[in-house]
Amino acid sequence: MKFKDYYKILGLAENADLKEIKTVYRKLAVKYHPDKNPEPGAEEKFKEVAEAYEVLKDEGRRAEYDKMRRYGSGSSEGFNVPPDWQSSSGNKQYQSNENDDFSDFFNSFFADRAKSRRHSQAHSEDLFKGQDFEMELPVFLEESVSGVTKPIEYHVPAPINGQLTKIKKSLNVKVPKGVKDSERIRLKGQGAPGSNHKLNGDLYLIIRLVPHPLFDVQGSNLLLNVPLTPWEAALGIKLEIPTLDGKVKLNIPANCQSGQKLRVKGKGLNSKSGQGDLITVIKIVIPPSTTDETKQLWQQLAEVEKYNPRTEWS
Repeated sequence: MKFKDYYKILGLAENADLKEIKTVYRKLAVKYHPDKNPEPGAEEKFKEVAEAYEVLKDEGRRAEYDKMRRYGSGSSEGFNVPPDWQSSSGNKQYQSNENDDFSDFFNSFFADRAKSRRHSQAHSEDLFKGQDFEMELPVFLEESVSGVTKPIEYHVPAPINGQLTKIKKSLNVKVPKGVKDSERIRLKGQGAPGSNHKLNGDLYLIIRLVPHPLFDVQGSNLLLNVPLTPWEAALGIKLEIPTLDGKVKLNIPANCQSGQKLRVKGKGLNSKSGQGDLITVIKIVIPPSTTDETKQLWQQLAEVEKYNPRTEWS
């Protein structure tokens, strides 16, 4: 089995934090997404990037992966699991042909979210029902706002001439607006063919919202950091800020504080309970360097302004 160096795939250092991982994944997902990049090999590269992100974004999976990586990633004879290795997260191994989106390496060690599913066999007809499948579908935040139709490809086992083989299926899937991360979409009859000419299995799509470089998701609301200089925070300012569907004007009042939140109604995500909001979070940023002139102005301000933010210490 070939070892997968997920850090190398994403171009990250081993000590990269979650924010770096999300930022790089978003950049590469946009670059190689099959809807946006028709070049040969782009789809495979996209799947490889998605696989790396699936492991490194999860603290437990990443810890297990780092342990395996130290053990045998440099072997020229292929990777073998450490003799005493056992998944602490309870991941179960399963046949790799159940999930063609990810590699054999992933399927062997991290396949807890890619298990095939079956309906209850409470009815006798279910004994002949085809196998259900589950796969992840990456969706950009912009796509979740308006809805989108996305092409997907996957493989299912099917009996042909008395032998079990895999057949390729292609679908155009309508993703409704307002979908949430981890939401499941059922495509009835799009799983494996049933035996004895009975019911086909179903395909379940698990929505994975691709991290955005600007916005964080909080329920149906979006969070946006708004950097301000100290003088902008003190004097107030009118700004144009980005949203998922264009820019809007935001009036920031004078004397706003770092961490203060301002709400823009109706600029969040769609949900069953209505449209979410965009919540802006003020972040006061000091210039990285000063000239002699600006330093003198800061000193003058310090002499004039007697405000002490540490009065509670006394």
